[in-house]
Amino acid sequence: MQSEISNDDRFTGKTFVITGTLPNLKRDEATRLIQMHGGKVSGSVSKKTSFVLAGEEAGSKLTKAKELGIKIINEEEFNNMLE
Repeated sequence: MQSEISNDDRFTGKTFVITGTLPNLKRDEATRLIQMHGGKVSGSVSKKTSFVLAGEEAGSKLTKAKELGIKIINEEEFNNMLE
């Protein structure tokens, strides 16, 4: 049986917040991908947030990320980070 643990730790020390509806990924799939690569997923935006993964109809989390100057990425950019 294949393990879900990856040796790829490109997101170690990074915290993501997922907001809105992503075009292709479900939220739990995006969370699993982030965690497999050593990252953390938070439910709220703070100055410790590294990236906000934003989809359609992103609301107050997107607004807060802009206020705090946090990098906002879409699903395509997220996929590029995984390549």
